[in-house]
Amino acid sequence: MKFRRTLLSLLIPMAGVSTAASSELPPMGPQDDSTPLKDEIMRLDLEARIDYDYTAHGSDTYRPNTGFQGKYFMLRVDGMITDGLTYSWRQRLNKNPADFNGTDWLYLRYATGRWGFQAGKEVVAIGGYEYDRSPVNLYGCSVFWNNIPCFKFGVSAGFDISKNDRLTFQVSESPFVTSGNHDLYGYNLMWNGSHGSFETIYSANLLEYSTGHYISYLSLGNRLTFDKVRFELDFMNRATSRQTFLFKDCSVVTELSYKPTPAWNIYGKYSYDVNHTGHDADLVVMDGTEMSMAGGGLEFFPLPTKRGLLRLHAGCFYYWGKNGNPDNFMQSKTLYVTTGLTFDMNLLNIRRK
Repeated sequence: MKFRRTLLSLLIPMAGVSTAASSELPPMGPQDDSTPLKDEIMRLDLEARIDYDYTAHGSDTYRPNTGFQGKYFMLRVDGMITDGLTYSWRQRLNKNPADFNGTDWLYLRYATGRWGFQAGKEVVAIGGYEYDRSPVNLYGCSVFWNNIPCFKFGVSAGFDISKNDRLTFQVSESPFVTSGNHDLYGYNLMWNGSHGSFETIYSANLLEYSTGHYISYLSLGNRLTFDKVRFELDFMNRATSRQTFLFKDCSVVTELSYKPTPAWNIYGKYSYDVNHTGHDADLVVMDGTEMSMAGGGLEFFPLPTKRGLLRLHAGCFYYWGKNGNPDNFMQSKTLYVTTGLTFDMNLLNIRRK
């Protein structure tokens, strides 16, 4: 408890630092969903994704996850209050808004020089490129991704070590808070690096899963880009004070994508989640899990001059092994097929005069 109070007392006053300069640091959140404001005072976007999904367990159709699905319907507002002070709000309109459940994030951000400070509901700062990507841009995913609650209230401080490297320290609600216990916290340190064709999102996380008990994450996200080819490799190890062995509780995610033209993206993906610890501390990838997923798909962007505004996709993924969580749709011999479209409606831009 003393450790928690000390960290909170150090970080919370930092969120209110006041100086006059501004910065071009992007917001602290998923990278492919964080376009910083430049000459705009306010930007309003509405994004929707509609799919047709087919899921089968063995030879039997899994009807709760088969049919037309309104996957995402999201309103996003970004604005500038004054130089250096901005806000961002993303709301899922197809989720229950009670108790901020439908709010992915809602935060104020102050940037000055190399520093950036955020406070509000944020993305929990966990590394890895699958986790980092906006969910509207993902199809078949790992067991970890499908179960981690990633949006929580907190405060963050980020510092540009160089023009290509940023460190972020965050204190947030733990992903494992419940309606009966919000007094659980996470302490997160993340490094974003960009060095030519090689990029990284690494993090070390200490997350409280019950009062006074923590699970640690070491998450290493790596990306290599060469012209039309991109390769991503994520590795995460999870451990508690009762077990600290590597590879007993971990996840590996790889994705290889190829863009033959700007209108097409073809990709293949593999993930592996395992938990053979014999303990119940991991609430995301539960004990007894050893599950693999392999699949791939394609994306087509039919608008040549406004490529990001309309996207068609199709994908096929197969899961095998054992899932320690019987409530997940991902079970042994699960086939998941998806096809659909995503469209982004830019409703309003107010620019500086």
